[in-house]
Amino acid sequence: MNEEIREIHGVKTAFRESGSGRPVVLLHGWGQNMMMMSAIENHLSSFFTVYNLDFPGFGESETPKTPWGVYDYEAFLDDFCRLNNIENPILIGHSFGCRIAICYAKDHPVYKMCLTGAAGIRPKPTLSQKVKTGLFSAGKKVLLAAHQEEMLKKLQQHGGSSDYRALTGVMRESFVEIVNEDLTPYLPMIKCPVLLVWGENDEAVPLAMGRQMEQQMPDAGLAVFEGDDHFAYWHQPVRFNQVLDAFLKEDMS
Repeated sequence: MNEEIREIHGVKTAFRESGSGRPVVLLHGWGQNMMMMSAIENHLSSFFTVYNLDFPGFGESETPKTPWGVYDYEAFLDDFCRLNNIENPILIGHSFGCRIAICYAKDHPVYKMCLTGAAGIRPKPTLSQKVKTGLFSAGKKVLLAAHQEEMLKKLQQHGGSSDYRALTGVMRESFVEIVNEDLTPYLPMIKCPVLLVWGENDEAVPLAMGRQMEQQMPDAGLAVFEGDDHFAYWHQPVRFNQVLDAFLKEDMS
């Protein structure tokens, strides 16, 4: 297992390379790091060359100097693949990592993808969410105009999701841009075989979104882990790897 830190897309990036064979790139979720993908890495490195990385802003990788949207992370992944001579990879992503995988796959050759708890479909806001967002935006404008920085800070601490509240600076701005990007129009453009793995009780990215991806991607199948949540792949690593093995069986010789 070879661990490196290299400058990729202008950011010092930590990653590991292990095994040999067709390239597999592991793409972790928001707020996570390569450790969360280690069970997959350890399993697949017997059959493939596996690249497990910390996205910029997470783990041991450097934080970008300016806010990055999903297309910046796609450009980063493109640079990562080019610098490591990776062509036509297998992409395995969780949540936020799936956003990047979808964007990359619409623009570049990808052999296969496995997406678990895949973010990317923007849900339609409920009436209460619209009201809450409107009040938050109005309050923010008033406090900015009145130069009430302390009051604005308190408003931000009580508004938005827990992920949003936990962030500051560049990564908070990145988060807002990323979660507001709807990738639904790209789903029919994904031509490679796709395995979707979902927790039945996923509240972060509901199972209905997994079913929508299965319907709109030309060559996709959905496996549901009953009674599990957004981290089904992490809670059930043996089962997840077994499902992955079935998907990649012809490539594991």
